[in-house]
Amino acid sequence: MLFPSIDKILNLVDSKYELVHIVAQRSKEMMQNGHYQMPINEYTSKKPIGRALEEVEAGLITVKKD
Repeated sequence: MLFPSIDKILNLVDSKYELVHIVAQRSKEMMQNGHYQMPINEYTSKKPIGRALEEVEAGLITVKKD
């Protein structure tokens, strides 16, 4: 089972494509800067993409609508 659930996250983001773009960009930031929005021990995932998904689910990353 994947964590966090894609169904829960898609309620926060309009489309799967937008979610992929947001998560990819955020995971690159994590790898380059080493900056995390939550304490490391609170993440369930060990990889940056999973951690970015967790941040989206927690509401730490918001999407601005045009």
